[in-house]
Amino acid sequence: MRRRASRRLASYLQAAPLALILGAFLLLPIAAIVIVSFWDYDSVQIYPDFVTLNYAETLGSWVTWRTFFNTVKFVVLVWAISLFVGFWVAYFLAFHVRTVKMQTALFLLCTIPFLTSNIIRMISWVPFLGRNGLLNSALVDLGIVPAPLEFLLFSEFAVVLAMVHLYALFMVTPIFNTLVRIDRSLVEAARDAGASATQILTNIIIPLAKPGIAIGSIFVVTLVMGDFITVRFMSGGQSASVGLMIANQISLLQYPAAAANAVVLLAVVLMMVAAILRIVDIRKEL
Repeated sequence: MRRRASRRLASYLQAAPLALILGAFLLLPIAAIVIVSFWDYDSVQIYPDFVTLNYAETLGSWVTWRTFFNTVKFVVLVWAISLFVGFWVAYFLAFHVRTVKMQTALFLLCTIPFLTSNIIRMISWVPFLGRNGLLNSALVDLGIVPAPLEFLLFSEFAVVLAMVHLYALFMVTPIFNTLVRIDRSLVEAARDAGASATQILTNIIIPLAKPGIAIGSIFVVTLVMGDFITVRFMSGGQSASVGLMIANQISLLQYPAAAANAVVLLAVVLMMVAAILRIVDIRKEL
């Protein structure tokens, strides 16, 4: 009994630092946001109170619903494109690059853009996609289009492109880590049994890659749902997202309304993550 008690105490002591850190830097801020979301405010100051007006205005506004719908649309598009690009990049690194050194070198090459900030990487698209940018100039000079394409910059296309550029690596990394652990004898056995490349991909590789796909999907979904800088810069103010709406409310000192929107956003993100985890049990698959 004493040994069990000492072991249990030791396990609690080992977990205590992480629990304290999570409590101080995760749970307490979330609790503070929830509390502030019930406060009242006017154009002058904030009043500690318990009112549900902020949630009523948030959930009862058609603008809020359209903004959430627009954000979810960005999530779906960025997730689908990142999954397609990320899976094939990870597949190439895992199955077509033979040596570990070359895999590491190519993977590090993918991470080089992350040595700069997100804003710099976003701004780098402006001279490329602009009306007189490199892409439009090349298309006009080659006679492919008669005039510069207007939708390339300051549009939803630019927002999705920039987000895929920013977050695709978060899909590549977990999928690559999953694919490299697949036993190659399974693939060889399936090939010896007469399975085609498509059958091997759909019946062996993709099912075994589900944990990596789920982890990458969680990363991409949570990052896109909270992104507002990319939407602000790349849409030119022509599109909106929940994160941008919260940022605008904070700039207007409407902290309770922003907190209410943040709580609703957190609930939506948690439901998305729960749906992903319901489809793929990561702890069981790994």
